[in-house]
Amino acid sequence: MRNVQWMTSMLMASVVYTGGAYAADVASAVPITVAAASEVQATVLSDADGQALLKKNNCFACHTMDKKQVGPGFKDVAAKYRGQPDSEAALIAKVTKGGKGVWGSMSMPPQSAKPEDVDAMVKFILSRQ
Repeated sequence: MRNVQWMTSMLMASVVYTGGAYAADVASAVPITVAAASEVQATVLSDADGQALLKKNNCFACHTMDKKQVGPGFKDVAAKYRGQPDSEAALIAKVTKGGKGVWGSMSMPPQSAKPEDVDAMVKFILSRQ
C-alpha cells in the first residue's frame, strides 16, 4: 500500500509541476493496479514442486509425507493444524526457530531455508489431506 501511495504522490507532483498540461498522457503511461489484501493469495505448490522443495531443503531427512520418521509425517502436521487460527505463522516460526515437545521428546532444530521457501513449504504442507 505504501508503494501505491508513493506512486500516487509522484504522479500528483508531476501533474502540478507540468501545470496539468499532459496529465492524461502521464496517467495512461503509468498504470496502477491496486488489489485488496484479501485478493492476494500465494499459490500452493503442485505435489511434485512441493516435494521437490522439501527435498531441496533436506526436510525428508527427518520427515515423510504420510508417516512418522524422526519427526511427524506432513499429512499428520496438516491434520493437527487444520482450521487453527494463525497455523501458518506458527509453523513458519517452528521451522525457522525450531521447536520441541509438540510431537514427542525429539526437538527440531532451527532450519536455515530461505524465507520464501519456508513460506511455500508450510503452505504446501498445510494443503496435504
